[in-house]
Amino acid sequence: MIDTLQQYLPLTPALIVAGLIAAGMVLGFMGVAALLFIWAERKISARIQDRLGPTRVGPFGLLQSLADGIKLITKEDFAPGAADKFLFRIAPYLAFCAAFSAYIVLPFAPHFGAYDSGIGAFFILAILSSEVFGILLAGFASGSKWSLYGGVREAAQVVSYEVPRSLCVLVPICIAGTLSLTTIADLQAGLFWNWYVFHDPFTFVAFILFFVVATASCKRAPFDLAEAESELVGGFHTEYSGVRWSYFFLAEYGSMFAVSGLAAILFLGGWHTGLVSGSLENHLGVWLGTAVNVAVFIAKGSLLVLVMMWLRWSMPRLRIDQVMMTCLKYFLPISCGLLVGVGVWQLTITPAITTIVKYILSIASILTMLIIAISLLKPGNFAARGEMSGAFAKEPAA
Repeated sequence: MIDTLQQYLPLTPALIVAGLIAAGMVLGFMGVAALLFIWAERKISARIQDRLGPTRVGPFGLLQSLADGIKLITKEDFAPGAADKFLFRIAPYLAFCAAFSAYIVLPFAPHFGAYDSGIGAFFILAILSSEVFGILLAGFASGSKWSLYGGVREAAQVVSYEVPRSLCVLVPICIAGTLSLTTIADLQAGLFWNWYVFHDPFTFVAFILFFVVATASCKRAPFDLAEAESELVGGFHTEYSGVRWSYFFLAEYGSMFAVSGLAAILFLGGWHTGLVSGSLENHLGVWLGTAVNVAVFIAKGSLLVLVMMWLRWSMPRLRIDQVMMTCLKYFLPISCGLLVGVGVWQLTITPAITTIVKYILSIASILTMLIIAISLLKPGNFAARGEMSGAFAKEPAA
């Protein structure tokens, strides 16, 4: 992009214009993704709880999130009397900027990202951890003990869970030998058993553990102790309303896709379909191949986001002592063992055995998913349960 712009502009203005274009594309993607994810979460929660979810605003209720966003923008910008007004107002933007900045180094396809960094894995972990500053500042500046408790809980949780999360990220990095996310994804090109999740038993477990601790880092249930409404009213965002409240949740959904995209790159082949050998750009051409790569990457990340939603509405919230004990007593030593295990595997196991293990893990995973899909798609699971009261009830005949 910069080379093209330099044909019309000097270097410095070309860099500024390229940065603005990349920032606009990232911001647009985050906004549209958040609207769709909020709609999907309402539909998923409604399905689990035997409800309908949004149905009236737009086709299938797709415009309900947009209507809610307009409502939040038009609401009064209120700050409590006891709050530190300046810190209270900038806290949501600090949290949002952390989630937004993670997309700087997140590649959606080869040569299709804001910046292709050689230390992308390190950068994205560091910048996502900084979201806690906005949340802690919001809790402190609100002048409410409930908000302060929520901010302190989030600080303790994030600082603890980022250790096993980083250790799990080191597992595929040890195999790839690089911190570049683009290179890590390209090393998994080819058929799906080349994905690092199937490389050996340690990477398989590391993927599951990374997804769990990433869910905790996004403040998602059952780890949403920072905003536990049953204990803290609303936690760190108790005193927020309107558009500033929405920025916290825009940051949350942005972080959800960022960590899901990171998991897709590190373990699930990134933008590679796993169905063809070689790059799609060689088969379909540069433009169409890049478009398919981007669609595949977004689909993988969105699928992991939907799993996070599934977990939220299926599991009860843990207590704060249970959350901390799970991390420090179980996840931390397990992640250390996985890192040591993959290092020993790389040094001692022959490529022939590694190939056999890839086939076994990939085939077993596919069979397991097929069994789960068949059990979920049984006709009895979708049988009519009668009309719910108040849901498009028919008028009685005269």
